[in-house]
Amino acid sequence: MGVIQDIKVAVDAVVFGYESKKNLSVLLIRRGVEPFKDTWALPGGLVLEEESLEEAVERELQEETGVKIDYLEQLYSFGKPKRDPRNRVISISYFGLVKPNHFKIEAATDAAEAQWFPINEIPELAFDHKTILDLAKTRLKSKLHYQPIGFDLLNKSFPFSDLEHLYTTILEKDIDRRNFRKKLMSFGIIEETGEMSQAGSGRPAKLFRFNTNKYKALAKDGFHFEIKFV
Repeated sequence: MGVIQDIKVAVDAVVFGYESKKNLSVLLIRRGVEPFKDTWALPGGLVLEEESLEEAVERELQEETGVKIDYLEQLYSFGKPKRDPRNRVISISYFGLVKPNHFKIEAATDAAEAQWFPINEIPELAFDHKTILDLAKTRLKSKLHYQPIGFDLLNKSFPFSDLEHLYTTILEKDIDRRNFRKKLMSFGIIEETGEMSQAGSGRPAKLFRFNTNKYKALAKDGFHFEIKFV
């Protein structure tokens, strides 16, 4: 006798935000419908019959938050039998890292509200979304060791301290700054612009930029970057 399945497939998006000199944040929606009505959650929903997983997560993100992101990386599949009280739902999760000020967030469909939350001020989340978020944080941290991150998050020219702040913010630890600078410079993905920063009352600092070709090659092929901590 054949086994009859009634399993639905959903997608969830963990969108991390980073702005220069600020902390990491996460985009959440407040649910406008049951279950977990009025509880904060990751943007997401069921995959429609005619769409791919990638199309589904892009659609849900845009419908619930107004945010359009060209690339989200697949994270993991979550499929415990009672993760959704309504029925059996397997969720394919995705994550990405963006500049929040590039988007105007606007809640719609079954989201009552959309908001950026600092990573250390996350409210209680619906379903198993805390588990999904925790795994996405771990994956993001590990990516720093094998893929350069920051090209779209920093200004075109930036003091080296901005890059240090990006890494320490994501890793949530203080890095060995001298070792970090020496190793990162050895990859050839950043170079001096020959200009100095004028902002603030402190001593002017050298400005750097990404070597676009080197950066894209390393981002594609990966690299091993052992980061030492203080």
